[in-house]
Amino acid sequence: MKRQRLAITLFAAGLTALAAWSSYAADSIKIAVIDPLSGPFANVGEAMVRYTQLAADAINARGGVLGGTKLEIIALDSKSNPQEALLALKSAIDQGVRFVNQSNGSNVAGALVEAVNKHNERNPEQVVLYLNTGAVDPALTNDKCSFWHFRFDADADMKMAALTDAIAHNPNSKKVYLLNQDYAFGQAVARAAKEMLPKKRPDIQIVGDELHPLGKIKDFSPYVAKIKASGADTVITGNWGNDMTLLVKASREAGFKPDFYTYYAGGLGTPPALGDAGIDHLKQVTQWHANIGNDKVTKHYLAYRDKYKNVKDDYYWTTQYQALEMLAKAVDQAKSADPAKVARALEGMKFDGDTGEVWMRADNHQLIQPLFVSTYSKVDGKDVKYDIERTGNGFKTDRRIEAKDTVMATTCKMERPN
Repeated sequence: MKRQRLAITLFAAGLTALAAWSSYAADSIKIAVIDPLSGPFANVGEAMVRYTQLAADAINARGGVLGGTKLEIIALDSKSNPQEALLALKSAIDQGVRFVNQSNGSNVAGALVEAVNKHNERNPEQVVLYLNTGAVDPALTNDKCSFWHFRFDADADMKMAALTDAIAHNPNSKKVYLLNQDYAFGQAVARAAKEMLPKKRPDIQIVGDELHPLGKIKDFSPYVAKIKASGADTVITGNWGNDMTLLVKASREAGFKPDFYTYYAGGLGTPPALGDAGIDHLKQVTQWHANIGNDKVTKHYLAYRDKYKNVKDDYYWTTQYQALEMLAKAVDQAKSADPAKVARALEGMKFDGDTGEVWMRADNHQLIQPLFVSTYSKVDGKDVKYDIERTGNGFKTDRRIEAKDTVMATTCKMERPN
């Protein structure tokens, strides 16, 4: 009798615990943001957390997903290091996280893709989905593609195609110097530039091709001196974070004003570091900027400034917004937060974003979206209505590349779970 009462008590306790867990699970869907929150790129990671939180807040404000479930953002520090990122991933999984977001570092992204694949193979009942919002090594949606990985930013080759088209139409570009960070992404940028530029402008000379340690250089003046000595009038760089800021700062201090064609010069300290010296010389390729000129863009720009009044950066990175909005749509469409079902709902999904319709390729999980090449310019109240980081300068669109024109061939051979 005592054993029977004990069994009933334990069973009841189990039901209570299960009910409590179910109630907690229904309250939120956890999304871990794994990005650098310490070290030389901490400012970048902190901004990515803010962008992601802004998107989650908007979704939660209108009722969340599945009739009331909220999105919960958990920030974890990758320290820009693959090993640290894997520890963060384990911590996230231990906390019940089934959706992981990461933006910075293709070296980190490669490690996360491999770890998520292994985890999901070994733990089919608690699989994890990885939302990549900024790691743009082309291999991640080509030879290293994974069913469990979706990328919401254009890859390095897609962006380089846009940049080299712009350079090809710039009669002032005659000598180009390539300066990039020495890891998968920086190497991909250099490789793509060397492949694409000669086909579009055979007359242009590539007078330098240099890779430097990631996040280790405190003073870029020796690099700037070398670029200047090469006779370069144009610099192509995929540098981001402090590696971008310190590069343009050294250029300004040297009085050197080449045309910088960049991936990540639109914020996080770079515009203030270059100041007016960058006007008409600092260019970027992005999926968004504040002066595209529609109500959706303005709404996001102003919402970020209103929510984060005490930070120096601005909203210029919308991949988190698109990732979370498409995730929310997929969860509701699947009527489930099961990552496998959500992944299938994401495949081929179309979404009306800030810049028009975007869609997720089903064959390699690469988001297809419009791209913009823009130039750092004085605010004029017309083409440049909004400034960046309180500089009085902002970006003006030079050319828009329609989504369909960014599509590239893929070598991905997707293995899907049964």
